[in-house]
Amino acid sequence: MANQVLVYDTTLRDGTQGEAVNFTSNDKLRVARKLDEFGVHYIEGGWPGSNPKDIEFFQHARQDLHLTHARLAAFGSTCKADTAAADDSQIQLLLEANTPVVTIFGKTWDLHVLEVLRTTLPENLRMIADSVCHLHGQAREVVYDAEHFFDGLVANREYALATLQAALDAGAAALVLCDTNGGRLPWEIEEAVKLVQARFPQVGAGVVLGIHAHNDGGVGVANSLAAIRAGCTHVQGTINGYGERCGNANLISILADLELKMGYACLPPGHLMKLTEVSNFVSELANLVPNHRQPYVGMSAFAHKGGTHVNAVVKVERSYQHIDPTVVGNQKRILVSELSGKDNIAVKRVEFGLDSLNREQERQVLARIKELENQGYSFEGAEGSVDLMLRRIQPDYRPPFVLERYKVVVEHRRAPASADATALAEQTPWALERSAAGMVESGQHANGGSHDPRYVADLVAEATLKVRVGREVFHTAAEGNGPVNALDKALRKALLPIYPQLVDVHLRDYKVRILDSQSATAAQVRVQIDSAFRPQDAQGDGSPEVNQAGQHRPDLHTWSTVGASSNIIEASWQALADSVEYVLLAGYGSQFVGAHPG
Repeated sequence: MANQVLVYDTTLRDGTQGEAVNFTSNDKLRVARKLDEFGVHYIEGGWPGSNPKDIEFFQHARQDLHLTHARLAAFGSTCKADTAAADDSQIQLLLEANTPVVTIFGKTWDLHVLEVLRTTLPENLRMIADSVCHLHGQAREVVYDAEHFFDGLVANREYALATLQAALDAGAAALVLCDTNGGRLPWEIEEAVKLVQARFPQVGAGVVLGIHAHNDGGVGVANSLAAIRAGCTHVQGTINGYGERCGNANLISILADLELKMGYACLPPGHLMKLTEVSNFVSELANLVPNHRQPYVGMSAFAHKGGTHVNAVVKVERSYQHIDPTVVGNQKRILVSELSGKDNIAVKRVEFGLDSLNREQERQVLARIKELENQGYSFEGAEGSVDLMLRRIQPDYRPPFVLERYKVVVEHRRAPASADATALAEQTPWALERSAAGMVESGQHANGGSHDPRYVADLVAEATLKVRVGREVFHTAAEGNGPVNALDKALRKALLPIYPQLVDVHLRDYKVRILDSQSATAAQVRVQIDSAFRPQDAQGDGSPEVNQAGQHRPDLHTWSTVGASSNIIEASWQALADSVEYVLLAGYGSQFVGAHPG
């Protein structure tokens, strides 16, 4: 059997300290269930008493969280200086969380003891020992996190080791060495771990040695692997590397490296295939865009763009892939761009099921792609538009609709604010000063109105368009909160009677990129639209894309389309029209009603 490494996930505590990372209490319960199903050994749920959300989480966890594999841990600090652990309110809250595991951190670096805690070195040792002893005496498995261990070891070796001795003698089940500032390098980590093993014979004989790394030096994963190579059997980290500053060591990469490259057993057999699913699930609940370049699980992790690479991968997949992507739940992707060769197009043709294309047609599509990318298009992330280019070159192609014309009008209306808002504005010093100077009366804010509280700006966009479906022409108009939204509504209004499945098409993302900033407002812009086909549920409500188990709905289909122009409305229309045409030709949902595009 391969050597076992215990996996300790701290996404729900340390991960939430990262900028823009936020989970509701219910989100945390869902993540905990997902991690348990994934097969980690420990889940750190939060710091009881530090915030209302964590208090609520542990309250719900007692009734609603039924873990089958992992052990739940509550996190906190040692008792305060000059306070017995039994009398410390924070220690009491850790016990009230009623978790089988309690993780506490203590100061290892004498700088922190003397200048941050402002206590004595002996008193800090007493705080560590008393806290661990009290928690151990209450039948808790105690994990001791030695904060700033590696920095403390450099500053005062004997004192740093003495803090570990204090925790060990008091009953700690695990000693976790923390690179809290994330600045140490792998060989420093490895040497320190070997030193600790040599000093404490209990390690490996009932006491677990662990590593907790941060990524400030860009080597959080490497430091974790170095520690395990040196003898640690417990690794801490977060899903996707979420965490304070530059983040924690990324468990996603650590687990894949340990199991696939180093021969360690971390998860139950076969569970590594859930790696991509878990990564995406956590990023979705955190409301963060997944990192496409993340090793192993990112969309680009096994994406091939250059023609030479694609030619090789088509023949021998491992020629440009370090692993089989399916073992981590990911997949190979062939991109299409100006760097593509004929093999890129051939692979996409097969992928889209367009077997009738010949080599000459593939060559024509490739030439067209290179021409359009020179004009500002980018097709590597817009596979819906690539699909359409391959379809449109076929002699039997019939568009589901044809645009005759469109017009978009944006009206800016300036209206008085409410009486209360006007009265308040007239009382503010800045308003009086501007009025006295004649700025308000002279129409200083007439161009916008948004800076003068006495007025509100009302923007209305209206789109009218004429489209032809077969022999029928539809002329519609719609208002929206912007020109693109108005165009979208007008197009749907025209096509829904013929293509009712469009009710299940949803915009997921709308991205605009200025391609030549030096041209200012006359610059070429590129617009990418990400769309999804998601059938409504029985109640008529669009159900979420990810279910409670963290799995994407089997009836969810996603695609992206692109447009480019010096006119942002035209670029948006190109991407929008391609998005609608793609879903109609792909055949998702119901069939044609009434007029037929042929």
